[in-house]
Order: sequence, then structure tokens, then C-alpha cells
Amino acid sequence: MSEKLKVLIHGSGFAGQGHAEAFRYAGAEVVGIVGRTESVVQEVAATMSIPYAGTDWEQALTDCQPDIVSIGTPGGAHFEAIRLAIAHGCHVFCDKPMTVDGDTAEELYRLASEKGVKTAYAASFRYMPHVLFAKRLVAEGAIGEPQEVECISHFNLEKDIPFGWSHRKEDGGGRLNNNFTHKLSIVTSVVGEKVLALKAEVRDDLGKAPIVKGVHNFKTRREHIPDNLGDPDLEWGESNVEWSYTVLAKLESELASKPVSVLFRHGGLHPRFGDDHIVFYGSKGAIYIKGHYGSGPLYHYGEGKEWQELPLPDDIAADIPNVEGDTERNWRYLIREFVKDIQGEEVPPYQTFREGSLYQRLIDMIREDNGWIDVTRLQE
Repeated sequence: MSEKLKVLIHGSGFAGQGHAEAFRYAGAEVVGIVGRTESVVQEVAATMSIPYAGTDWEQALTDCQPDIVSIGTPGGAHFEAIRLAIAHGCHVFCDKPMTVDGDTAEELYRLASEKGVKTAYAASFRYMPHVLFAKRLVAEGAIGEPQEVECISHFNLEKDIPFGWSHRKEDGGGRLNNNFTHKLSIVTSVVGEKVLALKAEVRDDLGKAPIVKGVHNFKTRREHIPDNLGDPDLEWGESNVEWSYTVLAKLESELASKPVSVLFRHGGLHPRFGDDHIVFYGSKGAIYIKGHYGSGPLYHYGEGKEWQELPLPDDIAADIPNVEGDTERNWRYLIREFVKDIQGEEVPPYQTFREGSLYQRLIDMIREDNGWIDVTRLQE
């Protein structure tokens, strides 16, 4: 295709701006941006040289006639925006979470399939360089048959971050929607995409957060923590989502004769002592990646019976978009693949609304799980 694909962005905050830059990197033309606050979206559009700015999404779809829409708003604002975009025949790139629950996510997956539009679901930390390296090593047999995976992270988030979408289930908040999605995507990309079983516990360690006006960018929300949290006039919002989770999973792997056991352990508000990490254990060795999303370095334990750091292969390094920030780089990687696919080029499989709707179903199940075994009778 000689003409550039036209992209309309939904969301003027960190994600929306990052998506816009990523689509430009992929050679597409960003023709418009829509946000909830007129003054903010106009300022962002002017700063980024985007020709169209507005607050009416449906009107923007009519005015801009985009080939692709990019959804960079909180999850609670996804459903209607995506539904309208699909009705207009647009391809859709959507950040995680896809929606706020499995029912709405599955409806969008069905609508997109019926309309014949392409979709991309951006649980995109599977494109971290060292995760790509681990995927190659596991496929080459570096650890034998995969047997077990361990994902451990503690974020020590400030408990007094202003109340917003991340505190509300109905807006797509919670650590499952905004951490587990990436972790599951990473593990399935390396071991195998089919999830066989889950068992889990979630916990709200927060309770409440201060209500503060003027927070428009998710990345700068820490700057808005009130100086005087004891102010009697300060309003507080009630959290209704999980801030910690433990998930046990079984995955099917073409590389293993038995299901692979996976532990996902995350404490959003608790401090870490050692390094956050992801480890893949197998019948003949193991791979350790430092960092909660596999930022590296990567170490291999093999026949030498000791851990050795392995350098990132040149071809993987050369294929990674050159931009600061893991989130921004991973968006660019996936969007590059998405644009190529729309233009008719052959690309490796990437996650679509199929996976997005599955992830929302899994999160629903995890939140509803009551799989504890009551052993109190044994102690009476």
C-alpha cells in the first residue's frame, strides 16, 4: 500500500500519546485525537502536531474516517468506543485491559470477527528483549522440557496516589488488569498459549485513597499526592479492586509432556527485598530474568551447574525499536507488527481480541474464586 494508514487516537494521556508516537514510528498517519477534556486534548494535539482534536468520539470517527483506531483510555471507557469503531469498519489497537469484564470483551471480539476487522490486544511486555531471548532459548531446548515458572514482583506503590480509575473495578482498575495481563502474556509467549487451569487469591490492601482534581496523566499521578493527608476537608474514595494477588496456573506446552506449573505472585503496595524476577525451570536447566517484566539481564543454568549471564543476541537487539521506556518500546514493537499485517505483510502471530477476551474471562474467574480448603475442623 502506497498511502499511509490513517489513525485516530482515543485518549490524550500517557497511553494515547504513546500510541500516537508508535503509529508514526510504524509509518502511519495520526489524523486525530479525542479526549474527555477539551483544553487538555487541544493542548496535546497542538504539541504533537495532530490536525484534529475533539471530545466527541463518534463525531471524530465520521470526521476523520480512520483506517485504524487506537484505544489508550482506562478500561472502563473501552467498550463503547471500540463498538463504535468496529461499526465504522476500523481496525482496532487496544491497550489492556480490553474491557471491565469477560462479557463485554467477548461481545467486542464477536463484533470484530463478524465485521472482519483486525484487532490487536496490547498486553505487550511479551516483547521485552530478554523475554524474546528466553522464548528462543526455551524453544531450542536450553532448559529441556519446561516444568515450572515463577513470577515474583513487589511494587511498593504509594498508598496515597490520588483516587482514580486504577482504584475502581468498573473503570478497569486493579492489579490483575494492569499487571497480571502482562505477566500472563510473557509466560504464555515462552511456554505455550493454552491455559488449562487456575487457582487464586486476591486481596485489597489499600481501602481508600484521596480524591484530587487535575490528574490527567497516569505517569504523573504521584506528583498530585496531597501534602496534608490529615486535612479534615480532604475527600476520600473507596477502593474496590485487588492490590495483591497470587495465581497458580497450569499451561499446556508443545515443548513439554506434562502441564507446566506457574506461580504469579504480586504485591502492589509491598516493598521488595530481593529482585523482582521471572524464572523458567525445566528438566535440564533454568532461565532467570531479572525484573518484574523481564527487563534483564538473563542468566542460564545448564550443564555447567552454575548460573551464567548470557548477552542479548545481536539480531534481537537490532529488531527492537530504539526509544526510551519499556512501555513505549513494546507498543512500538506490537504496533509495527499490526500495521504490517493490515498492509498485507506476513508477520508472526500477535495477541488479538481473542486473547483479550480470554484474559478478561480469566480475571473474572480469579476475582470470584473461592477455592480455599477449610481445615479448621482438623484443629478443633
